[in-house]
Amino acid sequence: MDTLHADLLVIGFGKGGKTLAAAMGRAGKRVVMVEQSALLYGGTCINIACVPTKALIHRASQRPDDVEPRAWYEAAVASTDAMTAKMRDKNFRMLDTLDTVTVVTGTASFLDEKRIEVAAGEDRLEITAEAIVINTGAEPLVPDIPGLRESACLITNTDLVRSPIMPRRVAVIGGGYQGLEFAALLSRYGIPVTVFESSERILRREDDDVARAAEAILREEGIQFVTGARVTEVVDGDGVATVTYRTHEGDQGTIEAEAVLVGTGRSPRTAELRLEAAGVRTDDQGAIQVDTYLRTSRPHIFAVGDVNGGPQFTYVSLDDYRIVADQIMDTGTGKRTTADRIAVPYTLFMTPPLGRVGMTEKEARSAGRSVRVAAKNVTELMAMPRASIVGDTRGMMKFVVDAETDEILGAALLSIDSQELINTVALAMRTGMTASQLRDAIWTHPSSTEAFNEVLANVVR
Repeated sequence: MDTLHADLLVIGFGKGGKTLAAAMGRAGKRVVMVEQSALLYGGTCINIACVPTKALIHRASQRPDDVEPRAWYEAAVASTDAMTAKMRDKNFRMLDTLDTVTVVTGTASFLDEKRIEVAAGEDRLEITAEAIVINTGAEPLVPDIPGLRESACLITNTDLVRSPIMPRRVAVIGGGYQGLEFAALLSRYGIPVTVFESSERILRREDDDVARAAEAILREEGIQFVTGARVTEVVDGDGVATVTYRTHEGDQGTIEAEAVLVGTGRSPRTAELRLEAAGVRTDDQGAIQVDTYLRTSRPHIFAVGDVNGGPQFTYVSLDDYRIVADQIMDTGTGKRTTADRIAVPYTLFMTPPLGRVGMTEKEARSAGRSVRVAAKNVTELMAMPRASIVGDTRGMMKFVVDAETDEILGAALLSIDSQELINTVALAMRTGMTASQLRDAIWTHPSSTEAFNEVLANVVR
């Protein structure tokens, strides 16, 4: 068996791992990057998640009236695939052109805490390293529903972004962020979509008023919802699947769909790693247990990105890189930790998007905070003409403010440009800017940001 030794071994080409590999390689360290598939060079985000899904959403809005939706869908998938192929190649070359970095394609598994084996067909390679970073990401979580795993109609986000075949009707299991983003994407191409959610309403982590506003927009887009219901069986027929569901009241119903898309979350990808051989511990969900420095139960082994059970966002994986780099690079101080993260925002890319950061009103009140709330519908905002200019005045903006200190506790921005606006709010929260200071700040005109002047002047309860 051939062998390699490195200063750093990274398993998985995701954001945190590839950035660390490049930084260590440029610093003259010997680095080996192992990726299971050449189709995932660069990681999940650019290949099957963030980038292709947002590209498909954007392209849906560009369809000319004289182009049939099915043909446009096929063209959108093809152009998105071409874009991700270029990004994949760029990511590969980013590492492969560094003399100190070796990229290996194959499946990695631990032999012990210092050695891993990479398998590619009949070929085997043994790698040892002073530091090891696990960056294998997560994979779609398929619920244990009778007939679902075996169904020819089952699709995941990976299937969705790569298949040019537009389904005629889709059932989406899951009314959370992932399921709704898929539903919103598909409905933009005119595909009938039904979303099943076991809770009594969608977006159960959000405040009721925000969830209602989001649901109203999605219903306007043609999406149907079956809430308070559990899918009990999926049975394949002639090119379609019959999806059976039962409500909390005991009523039963069925729909037929050409595709059944799971949007119930993603689980850490660790099955192939043989972590027990290295003595690396995982939790009940299979996530690798780490401390605030992202060290596993073996101090020289780190876990970054989705595999460590933290927030499943590319930008969090990038911050994971900063923490590990601060531990193992010669220029590091060893002080940076996950505890340094404040006000991490996220966005649900429906149309318009829902940007969120910090506490919801419900969370703040449950925590015993004295709360005031500022909320206003976008259509009522005189100080936000940009919404009218671009022709989308749907949605609302909501801020949760500490009544005693004027601290911004959280915000929900359901509006055009909210994927950008929420970063401004997050920055304000990190730097200690009060709600009054954000309200009285000077913003360009006409922009979406100037809505803050009006919304935060309306702190009423």
